[in-house]
Amino acid sequence: MTDTSLPVCVAALYHFTAFEDHKSLRQPLLELCQKEGVKGSLLLAREGINGTIAGPDAGIDAVLAYIDSLPGCAGFDYKKSRAKTMPFLRMKVRLKQEIVTMGQPDIDPHVCVGRYVEPKDWNALISDPDTVVMDTRNDYEVAIGTFRGAVDPNLKTFRAFPEWFRNWRKEVEAQGRTPKIAMFCTGGIRCEKSTAFARQEGVEDVYHLKGGILKYLEEIPEEESLWDGECFVFDQRVSVGHGLKLGRYDLCHACRAPISAEDKESPQYEEGVSCPHCYGQRTDAQRQRYRERQRQAQLAAERGQAHLGDEAQG
Repeated sequence: MTDTSLPVCVAALYHFTAFEDHKSLRQPLLELCQKEGVKGSLLLAREGINGTIAGPDAGIDAVLAYIDSLPGCAGFDYKKSRAKTMPFLRMKVRLKQEIVTMGQPDIDPHVCVGRYVEPKDWNALISDPDTVVMDTRNDYEVAIGTFRGAVDPNLKTFRAFPEWFRNWRKEVEAQGRTPKIAMFCTGGIRCEKSTAFARQEGVEDVYHLKGGILKYLEEIPEEESLWDGECFVFDQRVSVGHGLKLGRYDLCHACRAPISAEDKESPQYEEGVSCPHCYGQRTDAQRQRYRERQRQAQLAAERGQAHLGDEAQG
């Protein structure tokens, strides 16, 4: 269970609904979050809302109640967890073309989507030898944890999933196989689109984990779990484990990849500047810029101030 003694409430949420004018929702939502002391990031698009926010319990509840009152959002799902300190530096409400970018404009999770599987039923499904378990997250997320036996598409971005899936399906069909497909992701949003895409491609026997990995880790006891490792989360907690307890990973502020204690022992690791994952992908000029950013962040910390550059991505 989540440690309720931790002071900060964190809510991960998404909901697909057809907003008539999503742009008009931005300012009222931003102002409410600021009034309630809530920080984080929310994305608004014509297809719905997505994001993670953190703050006092009353503030989070006020924001969630407001979202629930929006057209088509009544009864939307969200997942709460706890944090020792505020995991965000500011509040952002952004307008986007998609709330999760797949680059497939014809996909509509309202019309066609995979079958939801509750966390309590997930182990039985993925233990079936006729089921192919598919991780729809990006490669750096998969690297620190996944379900046993899951296929890793090695995605750099979610946009690459459709092409990968089509190629995978051709190979499987050439072998004369028609397996059940069980997809999963962090909170469930990517699977809304990936299963909708699979259904549009003509695959009927496709399932996805309701509430995503986070709901599974919250509800399934570690001794019964088929999850190995930790789950990457998109805030300064970096990763969580069973019971949504804080994980052991930090974040490389140059490339945003999760880094372990072993990574920090590498000669390619320099705090705020580089890690073994990105050292060969950055120029000396970029690393110098990161050093200056890191210096400014350290100075701000010494003064007891937040440094917004900490959220910048290299």
